[in-house]
Amino acid sequence: MSFISDPNASNRKKDHINLALQSQIEQATLDDRFYYEPLLAAHPKRGSLTPFQFLGKTMKTPLWVSSMTGGTEIAHTINHNLAKACKDFGMGMGLGSCRQLLRDDEYLKDFDIRHIIGDDLPLFANLGIAQLEELLDNNETHLIQELLDKLKADGLIIHINPFQEWLQPEGDRFKYPPIQTIERLLEKKEFSIIVKEVGQGFGYHSLKTLFQLPIEAIDFAANGGTNFAKVELLRSNETQQNIFNDLAYIGHSASEMVEMTNQIIEELGDNIRCQQVIISGGIQSFLDGYYLIHRINTQSIYGQASSFLKQAMNDYETLYNYVDSQVQGLELAHAFLKVKK
Repeated sequence: MSFISDPNASNRKKDHINLALQSQIEQATLDDRFYYEPLLAAHPKRGSLTPFQFLGKTMKTPLWVSSMTGGTEIAHTINHNLAKACKDFGMGMGLGSCRQLLRDDEYLKDFDIRHIIGDDLPLFANLGIAQLEELLDNNETHLIQELLDKLKADGLIIHINPFQEWLQPEGDRFKYPPIQTIERLLEKKEFSIIVKEVGQGFGYHSLKTLFQLPIEAIDFAANGGTNFAKVELLRSNETQQNIFNDLAYIGHSASEMVEMTNQIIEELGDNIRCQQVIISGGIQSFLDGYYLIHRINTQSIYGQASSFLKQAMNDYETLYNYVDSQVQGLELAHAFLKVKK
């Protein structure tokens, strides 16, 4: 639109003059993760992200949504809002802990979202390693398949959380190293498995072990986002908080885990059996996600939890607008940003 035919031109120019001094960017604050290439693409059309295969389904947006648990009215609202957003934007979703559903369907309505998200997108149930220990020891692994059937889930997320359980007032104690429990389940299972942490990530040796297992994906759940060791500390008494507070600061960032993963992939070569990664933990924006999925040398998407949680607690329009903005950001990034290697 020309200046002559633009009725807003004069006001816009005044805004530019008035805001110019407020819009100075210090060189030290520049984001140096990208090459900015303004010459080589037009503005992207909406819906320009390329669909791709992940976890055996076709996704449209490289975003994974991890929701909270059920059993409360607000959790029901959150899970259902998130499922709608996944449907509208072609994202995958992992449920919160489904422990409550193993022997009782009282809270099934909070988790029952397959009819909302649809059959064409990945949906995974979730159990802790402590529950799997118990089920395996009691020869009750059939309850896992029954859980997946009632949720119409594509598989199971196993969350590994030794610090959380230790710090939780009602926490369980692991009888075996989690790797033993996972391997025992792999011998019996007939469903897909994702393994994740709960906010502190995995170190090099744990990651290397996981990449050699026949699992569908590893979810980083790195330190930098919601940290459930910290959550449990905040639920405990002041003495516990003073003694164990530093444990919440142990762990690995998503960026560090990407670099460890690249090193492990190079070292293991053909011995890698897990080919997919969900990069999560401290992903604050589409720029973080876009950068990390282009830095890692295996198939990946990125996950967010707390930012979605904040928006999903309100009306669906609020959540929709938030996710739509994230998707627009990804479309812009694909058009104009190249990740520095």
